[in-house]
Amino acid sequence: MARSPDLMSVSFSIASADGSARAGIIRTPHGEIETPVFMPVGTLGSVKGVPQHILEELGVQILLGNTYHLYLRPGHEAIREMGGLHRFMSWERSILTDSGGFQVFSLSELRKVTEQGVEFRSHLDGSSHVFTPERSMEIQIALGADIIMAFDECTEHPATRERARESMEMTARWARRNKDYFEAHKEEVPWGVKFTQSTQSLFGIVQGGMYADLRRESAERLLEMDFPGYAIGGLSVGESREARREILAATLPLLPKDKPRYVMGVGYPDEIAEYAAMGVDMMDCVLPTRAARHGLLFTSEGRMNIKNARFARDQQPADPACTCMVCSRYTRAYQRHLFVSGEPLAAVLNTIHNLAHYLDTMRSVRHAIKLGKLRAKPVPFRDRVIG
Repeated sequence: MARSPDLMSVSFSIASADGSARAGIIRTPHGEIETPVFMPVGTLGSVKGVPQHILEELGVQILLGNTYHLYLRPGHEAIREMGGLHRFMSWERSILTDSGGFQVFSLSELRKVTEQGVEFRSHLDGSSHVFTPERSMEIQIALGADIIMAFDECTEHPATRERARESMEMTARWARRNKDYFEAHKEEVPWGVKFTQSTQSLFGIVQGGMYADLRRESAERLLEMDFPGYAIGGLSVGESREARREILAATLPLLPKDKPRYVMGVGYPDEIAEYAAMGVDMMDCVLPTRAARHGLLFTSEGRMNIKNARFARDQQPADPACTCMVCSRYTRAYQRHLFVSGEPLAAVLNTIHNLAHYLDTMRSVRHAIKLGKLRAKPVPFRDRVIG
C-alpha cells in the first residue's frame, strides 16, 4: 500500500481553563469528544446489559474496548474481516482500546514476563499465548479503535524501588517498539485511510509505581518519542487514594499541556471530578457498571444499596435529583424488587442510572470549567452509603 505521510490522527484543542482544569475537544476519525470525559468500559465490545442506542441517548462520546478479551473471543482477525470494531458492534462514535497489558498483569500466576513480551495462559481454556509490543499493535490495528494504547508492564503494588524501576524501564523500551511497529503498519486499519485520510492514534503510558522520580523519568522518556497523547497507568492497583493523588499531582505537570492526558482505571464520582480539576482530560473505570450489578447505585446524596429492605415500599426514584430515564420512570421499591428477585432487568436499570450519574458529573465539571467556577464550586458528592 502506498504511504501517505499527511495522514491525520487525533487533534486536541482547549476551549476553556480554570486553574489546572481544561475543557476541550478531542477530534478523532469517528467524531468529537468533549473533555474532561468519562469513558464507559465495554470490555467485550459491549457495556454489560446496555444496548448501543441507549448509550447514545445517555450521551456517551467514546467507549473503551479490551484488546486481551477481544483477541481471545471472537478474535481480532474476525473483527478485521467485518470492518473493525466500530462496524462489528454497530457503534459510530469513538472507541479506545487498551493494550491488554493490565489484563495480562492481572493473570499473575498464569503469565511469564521477558524482554520480548509476556507469555500467558487464557483464562477461558488455558491455551498458551504471547503478547509482545508488536503483537499488541497488530491486534489493536485490526480492531480499528480511534485511540490505541502502548503495550506496557503494569507495576504491581506494593513494589520496591528496584522492581518499579525495572518495570518502568521495560515499559520505556517497549514504548519504542510499539511506536515503530505502529508507524510502519498504521495504514492497515480496517476502516480504510484512503477514504478518511485519517488513522488511529497511539498513546504512551507513564509507569513508575509509587515513586515520583521514576514517574518523572518515565514521562521524560516517553515525551522524547512524541506521542499524540499520554496516559498515567499503574494506578488503582491497591494503593491508597492519597498515594494516588500524590502521584497524579507529581506527574500531570510533566505532560504536555497541548495533548490529552488520560488516567487509566479511576474512580468514584468525586474522584473523577477531583482529577479533572487537576488537569486530567480522560478517565475510565468499571466501577459504575460493576457496582450496578451488585445493587450499588451512585446518587447525588451518596452511594445507595438498593437491595436494602428499607427501600421495599419507597416510592421515590433512586435519586430525586437525577433526570435519567431510570429515575424519571422507576421507583426504589421496584428497583429493589427486581434486584432481590434476580431479574436481569435490575442490572440493566442500575447500570443505566450509574452511567448517567458519571456522565452528568463530567457535564457539570465541563460547565463549571467554562464558567471559571470549578475551584470555587466543586461538584457536590457525599461519600456516604444510603441504606
